[in-house]
Amino acid sequence: MDALLCFPLDLPAEVTLALQGAGLTHRAVSGPEAVGDGNGQGNGETWSGAVVVAGDDMTAAVAFCRHIRLREVPLSPLLLVIRAEQVGELLLRDDLFDDFCVLPARPDELTARLQHLFWRNGQSMRPDLIEYGPLMLNLETYQAAVAGRVLDLTYMEYELLRFLAGHPAKVFTRETLLSRVWGYEYYGGARTVDVHIRRLRAKLGEEHAHLIQTVRSVGYRFGQVAWHPGLNQRNAGAAGNAAAGSGTGGGG
Repeated sequence: MDALLCFPLDLPAEVTLALQGAGLTHRAVSGPEAVGDGNGQGNGETWSGAVVVAGDDMTAAVAFCRHIRLREVPLSPLLLVIRAEQVGELLLRDDLFDDFCVLPARPDELTARLQHLFWRNGQSMRPDLIEYGPLMLNLETYQAAVAGRVLDLTYMEYELLRFLAGHPAKVFTRETLLSRVWGYEYYGGARTVDVHIRRLRAKLGEEHAHLIQTVRSVGYRFGQVAWHPGLNQRNAGAAGNAAAGSGTGGGG
């Protein structure tokens, strides 16, 4: 997720706390001149959205909003933060912001408003994650952790773990893993997969190595299989008995 654009340079404490608490990367700027025009001109930065605080200068805040909303590529979502006495100044300016918040405000309120705006824009404040039990993969930063411990993985170890964790309980042959993870142009043998699996298990640690399971004479799978054939048979038998009973009753 790109950084959040903030104005002015000196943000109120509750705004800074809200952004930090939500884990949002942000950069505060002093004015429109620090922001590109949205068409590849300027500093070349891209933004996930904006938070503009009016503070003591509503005129400057409105001018900043106008700059980033009326440029070639308008910036959205935009949260405008104002004081109670400035609410009346929003009249006929609703095109310059997506939502507003009145100070003083609790950090959790600011965070909730930002989350709602991102959701409406089809974005998420959370990074793209794969979570399975104690394992977490951040797909944006190429990082992995198990039980809160960051794993030091090579690129291909990460790619293999990501592929397996993205398809829990499904069994893959070594040949399939080679083609799906390494690519069709890779000419290494199946032993490459075995070596990487062994390294992954070692890095996961003895307590979590079982997350990657060997399926004898087939290949590997990630996680447990929720399959209970005995239960299925009992259900099928019960259904059959009920049908038979229904037929008997009808004949009497």
